[in-house]
Amino acid sequence: MSDNYRVLRALRLYLVLDPGLCGGSEGLVRTAQAAAAAGVTAVQLRAPDWKKRLYAECGRELLKALAPYDVPLFINDHADVAVAIGAHGVHVGQSDLSPEDCHRLMTPGMMLGLSVSNVAECLGVDPALVDYIGIGPYRATPTKKDAAAEIGLSGLTDIVSRAPCPSVAIGGINRENAARLAGTGIAGIAVVSGIFAAEDIEQECKILRGIADQMVI
Repeated sequence: MSDNYRVLRALRLYLVLDPGLCGGSEGLVRTAQAAAAAGVTAVQLRAPDWKKRLYAECGRELLKALAPYDVPLFINDHADVAVAIGAHGVHVGQSDLSPEDCHRLMTPGMMLGLSVSNVAECLGVDPALVDYIGIGPYRATPTKKDAAAEIGLSGLTDIVSRAPCPSVAIGGINRENAARLAGTGIAGIAVVSGIFAAEDIEQECKILRGIADQMVI
């Protein structure tokens, strides 16, 4: 397990990278660097169609780009890739490698996130293994093909109230709806297309960071 302050700091404005939205690995690195400079607090590389070598190559470039801003990099699904490149954490879904198996691979100090979409999955989280949970989708989103049905504000609030560790909301979150999540108890917001779809990514990150800072106590 990682220290709680480090986890909470990472979750404030969490960018999930999607190679389909920014022109491959070079575009991912440029976007991540610009976002980190503008206030993003964590970056996750999620590229389900990629082979592991490309994951590792892009991950190493991301680590270099993010280092000056002290922004941690999470690798989606592939704990072995995360360990190989020295990433800061791993994020897995319900059908990915289990938290127990992830910890068999992870090195001390790495953070582990787990996606949940309902109360039953939340209640199954072991806080001795999982540092944070990603709750969603808050709203329907086209950026994750296998996403569950949207849970809405009431569903999100219900899950957060039962969460055994810090949580971040994800799924269709943008500047128009992010402030509505105030008071739910989340530690931050995870954004994909809400950033990538913006004409000025840096400005959008600054706006979303301001909303997140006001929203999270």
